[in-house]
Amino acid sequence: MNNYFDSETFSKIDFSTIKIKKGEYDNCTFENCNFEAIHASNIQFIECEFIECNFSNTIIKDTSFKEVSFVNCKMIGIKFNECDPFLLEFSFKNCQLNFSSFYQLKVPKTKFVNCNLQEVDFTEANINQSTFESCNLNGTIFEKTVIEKVDFRSATNFAIDPENNRLKGAKFSKENSVGLLQKYNIVIE
Repeated sequence: MNNYFDSETFSKIDFSTIKIKKGEYDNCTFENCNFEAIHASNIQFIECEFIECNFSNTIIKDTSFKEVSFVNCKMIGIKFNECDPFLLEFSFKNCQLNFSSFYQLKVPKTKFVNCNLQEVDFTEANINQSTFESCNLNGTIFEKTVIEKVDFRSATNFAIDPENNRLKGAKFSKENSVGLLQKYNIVIE
């Protein structure tokens, strides 16, 4: 039988030593919790907030994230493409997301604010109308990605091939638009 948790706060719990209970977490807050390298599969997080948590290398196969926010979290190497895509919706603020994967996910209107997204895979994802505010996208892969109406104006270090992605209505600043020309090996001074 699955457990149900409503409007609870979980603080300073090390789930690598205390196994997380499978079930549904509704409107819960997790503060300073460690989920590193655990199996957090088949869990539902609905309208939850994760603050200063470590999710690095956590397995989230078939896990639901519905209206979930991550703030100041370390989330290195997460395969978001393995989580439950039904009603998937999350936002990230001040998070480390390096080496994570959003491969083929449909996550439009996702907000990434002041995040480090180095070597992240957005191949064949739909991130339409998303925002990358003050984010580092060094080495991030955009391949056959729907990035229409995405706001990249304050993002840095990205390389996006306009011929290989859907860019209509995407926003760039004059300073960072050089990331659209990288594949041509031209010098702009």
